[in-house]
Amino acid sequence: MRFAILEDDPAQMEVLTGWLREAGHDVHGFGLARELMRVASRESFDLFLVDWVLPDLTGEQVLRWLRVERGNDTPAIFITSRDAEEDIANAFSAGADDYLIKPPRRIELLSRIEAVLRRAQPRNTNQTLTVAPYHFDLVKKALTIDGVAVEMTDKEFELAAFLFRNLGRLLSRGHLLEAVWGRNPDLATRTVDTHISRVRSKLNLRPENGFRLTPTYNFGYRLEKIDPSESPTLGEAAMSPA
Repeated sequence: MRFAILEDDPAQMEVLTGWLREAGHDVHGFGLARELMRVASRESFDLFLVDWVLPDLTGEQVLRWLRVERGNDTPAIFITSRDAEEDIANAFSAGADDYLIKPPRRIELLSRIEAVLRRAQPRNTNQTLTVAPYHFDLVKKALTIDGVAVEMTDKEFELAAFLFRNLGRLLSRGHLLEAVWGRNPDLATRTVDTHISRVRSKLNLRPENGFRLTPTYNFGYRLEKIDPSESPTLGEAAMSPA
């Protein structure tokens, strides 16, 4: 999972980052609210961990910006020393999914995160993933379409499986890069675009087949399942204005 932490205390940031990376997550830390907001405008995350009191804006302002201005419903957990009942109520009103009082405890934090993510993104614990007509064997890294095997590289398979696990979500190129290739500074985001093109072609992800894999300028991609009847016919497409 890809997490963003908004925390201006370096010691607290180090502790949280260590716990989460030990648990196998990719972590991006931000000491200023506006820094996180700038990155969140062009990157996607699976979870935000947000402090309340920050040097530039409050965590509550950041969360309201995410929810209202960006329309971003990514789960968010407040981790703060503010423990007044009114503060907790305001945090949930702003769109928080949970609220922890500092100092957080490792096991409790990880359990709360797991619970929040489970509600937001139910995990597939099976060894297969099926979104008809696509069937993924996650152990053998094999994909079939209506029972017919599709030849894919390991990275193409992992990218396709990640897209289908996150059906309907807008995912940034950086998010896709980390999820499939890991945090490798030597890889360019162009790698994602190249593999997306191959996956779209091999899986025939076209509106007329019930799926749409579309880019969002300067951000990333979204795979959606749609009603094929909503897709224009070839004749209609040819007559539509450029």
